[in-house]
Amino acid sequence: MERDSPPLCLCPLEGVINTIAKKWAILIITIIGHREPIRFNDIMTALEGISPKTLTDVLKDLQKEGLIERKAFSEIPPRVEYSLTDGGKKLCEAIIPLIRWAEERDNTHRDRCNSMCQSSNCISKKPIRKKNKESNQSSV
Repeated sequence: MERDSPPLCLCPLEGVINTIAKKWAILIITIIGHREPIRFNDIMTALEGISPKTLTDVLKDLQKEGLIERKAFSEIPPRVEYSLTDGGKKLCEAIIPLIRWAEERDNTHRDRCNSMCQSSNCISKKPIRKKNKESNQSSV
């Protein structure tokens, strides 16, 4: 950081930091951002080790903070999909440098990920989907 730059005001973090600092929040934002729209069970599968209650609580917090949207479809069986709001998309973009920093800091991440994560659900093994304006449908 440059010493000549003006001091950074941390006040804007006060509201959102409690939400995104929770154990699973950044991972959930990243997963939704790379696979949106996505259903609850698909998030559960991607986050091995999270309980349904914890996922529900974090999703509610992220929704309350205005970072994700929950869309319920009135069909049988009921279907709910999650996607990022514009603010959530900006946060997801802001998280990418943090992920890159973590990759640089830990050169063994790919080997560890490949050996620990046998699942094709691993976010690092999935390409980022680009939305097509004509077809806003998803296979999820």
